[in-house]
Amino acid sequence: MAGVPSICPTLLYTDAKAAIQLLTEAFGFTQVAAYEGEDGAVAHAELSYGNGMVMLGSKGTGSAFDKAMESAGPTGVYVLVDDVDAHHRRAAEHGVEILMEPTDQDYGSRDYMARDAEGNVWSFGTYAPQV
Repeated sequence: MAGVPSICPTLLYTDAKAAIQLLTEAFGFTQVAAYEGEDGAVAHAELSYGNGMVMLGSKGTGSAFDKAMESAGPTGVYVLVDDVDAHHRRAAEHGVEILMEPTDQDYGSRDYMARDAEGNVWSFGTYAPQV
């Protein structure tokens, strides 16, 4: 299926609306879809970056996924970006917690790490794994 990512990290947030705002404004994701339940909680959202996608929702909805994830900790997600330094500047300008400044790696990548407001670690870099 061309244009459809094979793997989509899925995250749950206490404040999914704030997470969507951070991911779009500070990290440059594009909101593709967002569906709210009757209580206003984000039941499901899809954010794209390049040809990748992350799905997210609100904690506490009672869904099967919510129940399965209730004792899960933060997760880590890696995103391929063209210009690590510009991406880092954008995140820093939005007050994102930077865990590692842009760094040249021994394996040829340039990466930086950041933590979102709910503890998930986002790595952005130039390393492009091949399938």
